Amino acid sequence: MVGDPSVKNGIYSTKEIIHIASERGLDLVEINPKLNPPVCKILDYKKFLYEQKKRKKQFKAKQIKINTKEIRFGPQIGDHDGRVKIKSAEKFLMRGDKVKVFVFFKGRSIVYKEQGKIKLLKFAEEIEEYGKVEQMPVMEGKRMYMILSPKKM
Repeated sequence: MVGDPSVKNGIYSTKEIIHIASERGLDLVEINPKLNPPVCKILDYKKFLYEQKKRKKQFKAKQIKINTKEIRFGPQIGDHDGRVKIKSAEKFLMRGDKVKVFVFFKGRSIVYKEQGKIKLLKFAEEIEEYGKVEQMPVMEGKRMYMILSPKKM
């Protein structure tokens, strides 16, 4: 038994400790039922739940949620189209999102794997100011992808 400072820690019978808790207008809460004897605490249960909920909310507020955005293009992408993709990736990285850039090989374009890798590396070089390469280009099925993460400002 732990909890209320006016009650000495020790082993009490169930009836005795329930009586002590009800005398003080508090609740008897079982903390660890697996121990022998089980560990209990005398406290205001509603206040305990409120504080626990409050702590959980504070913890959640401190967490940063990172989204992953995808940018897709082919190995034969033109310069202008490439610049448009770079601008959208910069926007995502400035917001703090990760960017997964992938080259999709359709049909016979699978022959241009090396060209796709070069496009991805050029993309990473162009965007170097806003993000860094988290994962170098990797081939997976008909896709070659690379993951970029935002730079800490």
